[in-house]
Amino acid sequence: MDDIFNTIKENVMLRIEPTAETGEEELYGIIDGAIMECSAGRMISASDKASCRRKIFNDIKRLDILQELLEDDAITEIMVNGWSAVFIEKNGKISRWDKHFESPKRLNDIVQRIAAGSNKIVNEAAPISDTRLPDGSRVNIVMAPVAIDGPIVTIRKFYDEPLSMERMIELGSLSRQTADFLQKLVIAGYNLFISGGTGSGKT
Repeated sequence: MDDIFNTIKENVMLRIEPTAETGEEELYGIIDGAIMECSAGRMISASDKASCRRKIFNDIKRLDILQELLEDDAITEIMVNGWSAVFIEKNGKISRWDKHFESPKRLNDIVQRIAAGSNKIVNEAAPISDTRLPDGSRVNIVMAPVAIDGPIVTIRKFYDEPLSMERMIELGSLSRQTADFLQKLVIAGYNLFISGGTGSGKT
């Protein structure tokens, strides 16, 4: 399937005008045409076609393999430690993902795309940058010479809906007794000092 994917992607890239901005609908049309041509005389399942379509679109328009992780609401943090090592935090547990970038150059391209989205510059002269994705997710980028094994990228995602007190009780972040006490302090107008690590629920 990898050979077929590469063939389709090459055909798509040949049909895109390098100097023009290709819209999403137009790009999907080009991808669909390339898949149709390539699948003539080949047995390619509908699920493989759909997967290929999505992957090529993400490669060209979005953030390559990271897009899949960004669209997974169960994942709260993405950690890229060089092109071949991607880690995720899911349901409070950190694990290594079974996918990685195709090359160091590809990761560099994605890093520059992220930075450019916020009009930021990240290079050897300015190797550290903090920025945000369009959905508000916080991004920290560290490049060479500070990062010795290739770019390091950390993406802290946000919940679609803010955590409520009831939800924090369900998750075991605090007890009902603590929640009731905090509510009384707020109503009484006490000054409160809130601290905690990244992703602990301060916001």
